[in-house]
Amino acid sequence: MGFQQKTIKKIEEGLYQNGRPLELATFGMGCFWGPEARFGSIPGVVRTRVGFAGGTFPSPTYRSMGDHTETVQIEFDPLMISYAEVLREFWQNHYPNRDNYKGRQYISLLHYHTEQQRRTIDVIKEEMELQLGELIETEISPFSQFTPAEERHQKYYLKRYPKALEQTAELYPNPALLTDSTFAARLNGFVKGFGTKAGMLEEMAQWNIDEQEKAYLIDLFSKMKW
Repeated sequence: MGFQQKTIKKIEEGLYQNGRPLELATFGMGCFWGPEARFGSIPGVVRTRVGFAGGTFPSPTYRSMGDHTETVQIEFDPLMISYAEVLREFWQNHYPNRDNYKGRQYISLLHYHTEQQRRTIDVIKEEMELQLGELIETEISPFSQFTPAEERHQKYYLKRYPKALEQTAELYPNPALLTDSTFAARLNGFVKGFGTKAGMLEEMAQWNIDEQEKAYLIDLFSKMKW
């Protein structure tokens, strides 16, 4: 394994979280491309992926998802960003009571993974209802399953910049490697307009990886042409 592959493998494993256990969050808030980019830009979020959840239709795909909902799943470090903060981002960045003209595809959906998450949802939902001035109609239920969407939907906005993909080809010789990469999640958020170059460089400087590897990533991002 070459230097660059070792570098990205360390980040994909979340080593800048010092090996702490990560937490899952799964939710739907309309078309899944934008929410993946938004959450992918947030420090403390380690991995993002898009897919389908909430239904019973077997083997959903983008063209045939049945009764499932477009969904984002993230892994995050709860000591860097709390589940309560994740929920505020979720509810503050979509309208949870809108009509859905495509059945269940774009509904407001929230799956909790633990009993503690369920209790936190109750608290933050009440807080958000006060802000919104109406009852929230998000569908809330325990997590059951998540089916990843096809590769072309993962890190969708980053993949719209072929020049950027060319410059990261050493890190990601196979585009499927983008799906679980923290660095790719940040790039996907950045090209969508979430966060700033200065903010991303500041966060990367704090990543707990080898200084040579860190310098490589910072230099790569600093020089990237879009």
